[in-house]
Amino acid sequence: MSSNNLTGLGVLRHRSFAFYLAARLLSAVAVQMQSVAIGWQVYALTGDVFDLGLIGLAQFAPFFALILFAGQAADRFDRRRIITVGLAVELLCSLLLLAFTVSGLTVVWPVFAVLVLFGSARAFMMPAQQAILMNLVPQDSFSKAVALSSSSFHVAVIVGPTLGGLLYLAGSTIVYSIVGALLLVSLVLMSLVHAARQARRAEPTSWSAVLEGLRFVWSKPAVLGAISLDLFAVLFGGAVALLPAYARDVLHAGPTGLGLLRTAPAAGAAITAGVLAFRPITRQVGRWMFGGVAVFGIATIALVLQPHLDIDLVGPRIRPWIRGQAGCQQRPRGTRWQQILRHFTRDSRGCSRAASRANRRSSTCAR
Repeated sequence: MSSNNLTGLGVLRHRSFAFYLAARLLSAVAVQMQSVAIGWQVYALTGDVFDLGLIGLAQFAPFFALILFAGQAADRFDRRRIITVGLAVELLCSLLLLAFTVSGLTVVWPVFAVLVLFGSARAFMMPAQQAILMNLVPQDSFSKAVALSSSSFHVAVIVGPTLGGLLYLAGSTIVYSIVGALLLVSLVLMSLVHAARQARRAEPTSWSAVLEGLRFVWSKPAVLGAISLDLFAVLFGGAVALLPAYARDVLHAGPTGLGLLRTAPAAGAAITAGVLAFRPITRQVGRWMFGGVAVFGIATIALVLQPHLDIDLVGPRIRPWIRGQAGCQQRPRGTRWQQILRHFTRDSRGCSRAASRANRRSSTCAR
């Protein structure tokens, strides 16, 4: 057996998957860079922490409103085309942010308007991204594709914020220009993807069909409990939105420090995911999840009790680690919530609907 097969890289022999993976990696890096730039720029412009909260709200509100319909779209329409259009909208958003910055932005409402458009695009992209892998690789390579896709996202969330903070030292226009370039390359790569024909629903769209994913989650106690627990952590863990203010006013660290703060949780999640890959938790998973939420809260409190950047980076918040516990009972590899959803869902139709429900509660995780 070759070393590529042993490491899971053999799945890259599927050309369309390789193009998709590269597109996803580059676009994720771009989004993370853009998030750091937006947070720092808005806070530098207004000095109001309330505006930092509105950044998240502007993206989450359209996501929350559209995610049910986005799951239906992923079942009924070409997923590759949905992702391609979403990338095009993200590119448009980055160009608008660049134009606002070059023209001398003095108010923040144009930024919020762009973020509403950005959040709408993400709402439709995420269910399609969750479900398209089964159209890109054979069934026997699916688990390897999921694991590699998850790993690439961890890399993006680690590299993106740090890179965005470093580039912001040269100006926000530089960041938005590079973000636009990365999204353009991602758009080109995604246009080269050829997905296998997907099974599409024949029955007409109705409210019953739209709400089918919610009924699915409600009927599976394990899925409902895991999502509810993580929703609780997300709801009370929104303090991450205040990191630009914390980095500037408390740590006096600048945009690079903000990027490092955004990188630290992702680095912790990646390390823990690697540990779980070799030593998965197979017993008392629920207790581990509750323990993770407790440690998450303690770490968040500890973050504000000591204003030292080096300590902040050593003890990052571990919300992404909590999600790792949800899937480890089914399989040690793969994306966090896809593992538990895949266990209960055997066809692409149900997978995209259930994934869209799960994605709704974690839409803020990568911002």
